Amino acid sequence: MNAETHSSLGYLTIAEAAELIQSRKLSPVDLATHAFSRIKTLDSKLNSHLLVLEEQGMQAARAAESEIAGGHYRGKLHGIPIGLKDIYNTAGIRTTAHSAVLADHVPMADATTVVKLREAGAIFTGKLATWEFAIGGTSFDLPWPSARNPWNTDHDPAGSSSGSGAAVAAGLVLGAMGSDTGGSIRGPAAWCGIAGLKPTYGLVSKAGVLPLSYALDHAGPMCWTAEDCAIMMTALAGPDASDPCSAMVEAPDFSDMSSPITGLRVGVVRHFFEKDLPCEPDVAASFEAALDVLRGLGCVVSDVTIAPFSAYGAAAGQISRAEGFSIHEHWLQTVPEKYGAIGRQRLSAGAFVRGVDYVNAQRERARLIAELAVTMQSVDVLVFPGARSVAPKIASDRSLGGAFYNRAFNLTGSPALSVCSGFSPAGLPYALQIVGRPFEDPLVLRVGSLYETATPWRGRRPIL
Repeated sequence: MNAETHSSLGYLTIAEAAELIQSRKLSPVDLATHAFSRIKTLDSKLNSHLLVLEEQGMQAARAAESEIAGGHYRGKLHGIPIGLKDIYNTAGIRTTAHSAVLADHVPMADATTVVKLREAGAIFTGKLATWEFAIGGTSFDLPWPSARNPWNTDHDPAGSSSGSGAAVAAGLVLGAMGSDTGGSIRGPAAWCGIAGLKPTYGLVSKAGVLPLSYALDHAGPMCWTAEDCAIMMTALAGPDASDPCSAMVEAPDFSDMSSPITGLRVGVVRHFFEKDLPCEPDVAASFEAALDVLRGLGCVVSDVTIAPFSAYGAAAGQISRAEGFSIHEHWLQTVPEKYGAIGRQRLSAGAFVRGVDYVNAQRERARLIAELAVTMQSVDVLVFPGARSVAPKIASDRSLGGAFYNRAFNLTGSPALSVCSGFSPAGLPYALQIVGRPFEDPLVLRVGSLYETATPWRGRRPIL
């Protein structure tokens, strides 16, 4: 393998690497060696990894190489370096949620998703940075530093799956697991310029993933492309009896990312970004250009109106605050000093949610789900910008609340994908969000993938 090829290994997509590995043109050992070398060289600038698992990863890579040489190729994740947000339990390996509260927490068992990825042949590079307990914001009072944006390390990568977004964008891993309670997959995907899918609620098991809100948590993939997210979903999706929130339905087929979308009905939720939470003019211009691409692909584009964004946010806020406090009450009462200030404040707020308010929020959730289902009879997908602006500079005194158009679809449980839709004059990514009907995740990913192949954005990578 020549030096030019080796220097580009970190920027292979999962699909590209899988083809090379299957044809025996790329060794899983070479790919893993390059990944760990890149982590050692670059991650001091990004802080994406809280724990690097080089010994275990290289052992798994050698096993993958031996299996493939013996004719036992497991599929497109076999030999692929994958990172795990540090809320995914890993047996015998520290899982901290980026918090001093769990600094010494070593689980006894793997999360179901970890088991599925390992069975698919994935190579785990390590545990990735997160906002504390997936809620604590970009903080500077935690045991480990906050992750930074690879496009400009002075800027915020968003969260809570901050390390996942940074590691994928920088080519330290080819894919990563994130979680999404109020946008924590799609926010970092938007500001780090990658693809991130919040699957349909219950389609991917949450068993063994440290919870924040039972009703709103989603586990899902973060990759360079929508096609790569589909590859990960092939391994991840499906029912799990150990997860009471799991949807007991057969996993859909994620193999078709290329069928045309001529005639697809695309609904633009224009009031989200023009009235409810107005976006920056450059974001709006990027979005209109993305609509032109979708029209060029044969889509029929029209405006639609759903409930105001604030209606979704109000109900989701009550639910997540109450459930978050129910999970953290004991620790907040016994070891409050171990939390970072932002995490402690946000989680403690749930103590003041009345039972009647929680019940009414759940009733409003049901109403909004039913209302959206009616709208989705007239369109196949919804689209709008992923974020109100490009990534701002990191600041210790600013909340990122209201920066994204994400939380509505945690409430409804709809599949929602963020893909890169261009770059600002300063070189920071824009994002397009695509939302579908429940369990139509493959369609959402196909729209995203066809958009990506019709635009030049996937050919641009951050320079570190």
